[in-house]
Amino acid sequence: MSSLTVDEVTPEITYALRGAVLRPDGGDIVWAGDEEQATFHLAARTGDRVVGVVRFSPAPCPWRPLARSPWQLRGMATEPDVRGSGAGRALVVEGLARVAARGGDVVWCDARVGAAGFYERMGFTVVTDEFEKTGIGPHVGMLIDVPPSTAPRSS
Repeated sequence: MSSLTVDEVTPEITYALRGAVLRPDGGDIVWAGDEEQATFHLAARTGDRVVGVVRFSPAPCPWRPLARSPWQLRGMATEPDVRGSGAGRALVVEGLARVAARGGDVVWCDARVGAAGFYERMGFTVVTDEFEKTGIGPHVGMLIDVPPSTAPRSS
C-alpha cells in the first residue's frame, strides 16, 4: 500500500464509504450531529483514494454517566481490501489524540460484533452484552479511557 495519510475532512467525504461498508443495503448515511461544530470527521487516504473514515462527536456515554467529557466514535468504515494494513488503527489513534486535545476523557461506541476484536486490540473494553441494532445487526457497547493530552487544549 502506498503511504497512508489521515486528515480531518468534511462529513460529505465520509458518506460514500459509510454507504458502501456500513449501509450496503441502504439506510441513513447522514446522521444528526454530522455538521455540529465540535464533531470531527477523519479520512485515511492512500494517494487520492479514501480508504477509511470515522466520526468523533461529544455525546453522553450510556455506560459512564459521570464521565466529564465523553465522546462517541461512530461511522468507522474501511475499504475491505485495506483491512489489516493499519488504516483503521491510524484513524482511531488520530481520533483519540484529537479527543484528548479537546479535553475528552472517554470514547465510546456501539461496535459491530465482527469489529469488536479490532477495537479490543486498540484498547477498548466491551461493557455490554450483545444487542441488535435494527436493520444493521449485532453490536456490543465498548469504551476506552482517554489519557490527558500533553497538547495545548483547543477550543
